[in-house]
Amino acid sequence: MSIRLSAVALVAAACVPLSALAADDAELQAIRAQLDQLKASYEGRIQALEARLQALQQRLDSQSSTSVAAPGGGEAIPPLRGATAGSPPSERSDGALAAASAVPDSRPPAGAGGTQSAASGFNPAISLILNGSYANLSRDPSLYRLQGFIPSGGEVGPGERSFSLGESELGLSASIDPTFSGRLTASITPDNRIEVEEALFERQGLFDGATLRAGRFLSSIGYLNSQHAHAWDFFDAPLVYQAFFGGRMQTDGIHLHWLAPTERYVELGVEAGAGRGFPGAESQSNGIGSGALFAHLGDDIGDSASWRAGVSYVLHRPRDRTYADTDATGAPVTNAFSGDSRTWIVDAIYKWAPGGNATQTSLKLQGEYFRRTEQGTLVHDVASATGGSPGSYRSTQSGWYVQAVYQFMPQWRAGLRYDRLDSGSPDIGLVSSGALSAADFPILQSARPSRATAMVDYSLSEFSRLRLQFAADRSNPAVTDRQIYLQYIMSLGAHGAHSF
Repeated sequence: MSIRLSAVALVAAACVPLSALAADDAELQAIRAQLDQLKASYEGRIQALEARLQALQQRLDSQSSTSVAAPGGGEAIPPLRGATAGSPPSERSDGALAAASAVPDSRPPAGAGGTQSAASGFNPAISLILNGSYANLSRDPSLYRLQGFIPSGGEVGPGERSFSLGESELGLSASIDPTFSGRLTASITPDNRIEVEEALFERQGLFDGATLRAGRFLSSIGYLNSQHAHAWDFFDAPLVYQAFFGGRMQTDGIHLHWLAPTERYVELGVEAGAGRGFPGAESQSNGIGSGALFAHLGDDIGDSASWRAGVSYVLHRPRDRTYADTDATGAPVTNAFSGDSRTWIVDAIYKWAPGGNATQTSLKLQGEYFRRTEQGTLVHDVASATGGSPGSYRSTQSGWYVQAVYQFMPQWRAGLRYDRLDSGSPDIGLVSSGALSAADFPILQSARPSRATAMVDYSLSEFSRLRLQFAADRSNPAVTDRQIYLQYIMSLGAHGAHSF
């Protein structure tokens, strides 16, 4: 039986046309060719998409590493290694604020407009920061004096007693076109004034790792200067910022910074402006009234810590920068300084957050040192009938602060800060020549103001923060102002990322 079946099979196979076998082989080759063509097509499309993604990432990373934070200033702690053009930094949040990554950055990157729909691509993101406080001050704030330093106005002093509306902030930002983006930040002051804090346009990716900015902006010198008030870890600015810049250095001008394409974080920048803000002065000159250079270097320490250090140089050329004082008889006078004001700043920060976004604790150590030299002409009593008495003037002043903020529970932080200033011994030509006495310049008499501060804050979510702060302020070393603050910070809308 098996022999018969085998014979039948051989006969059937012999009857199969050879042409049919050839047709099947041709069809198989055709299918394989189509598959190869599809693979090549999809590989080409994938490579094109990867190239577009890399170009967009380079634009995004041309700025310093940023990460979204709570409105009160507890920003995430991104590692700095690899935070360069083409290499996106990862982020580690300060425990209680881990969910902050859900908040979108309200500043669309230049060039991103083309990838968004026409209905939403250029609509501005709107944010509002509500900031208010209650202050209990042992001394009348109208008597506040930062002894040894020319009063600079602005945010100098402890503020008002009792309940007060702090510096609330309204922000608008959007893409302008595929090349430019812009933003406006307006601050609402307690005395019902609206001030423009920032109004600028920005061009990212000007060249590899470079960002161009023009308009009004907070200078990128030092560490704290470019941060808005709601991002601070304490209720007020360090004394050195109040004495040297009247709170923060604000520039009307142009800014360019470059993020190097290196494994370690390297940033270089330059700024030029009108120089109207302190230590500059209002001027009708066509020239550049202020300039700044800055450099920052940073890196990771393992998987749980990062650091950044920097140095900045600032030059102002004030003309007739006036300030109020009294003479030896106690009569009010107005003095004016003209000359050069040169400031060096060294800053450093260290952040530690074991476990990254899942961490329950974190630590931030921060400090800055300022040194300023001013040289020029000081005119005594410019409002007098004779136009005042001019004389030479030179001073070297310095100041610093250090602070530590420790997150001991997911929603709770505590912090300590110490400030110290040294006004030096100014060389006043009118006093050296005997034309006037040191008593005619009482506010410039040498002093070493200081302040010690402690705070604790609670963040119910990444959008709200409550803070209690105590301070012993010896801005005038002859007396101590004991200060207690209760502060709230509430964030509405889409708020942009805070810097490292």
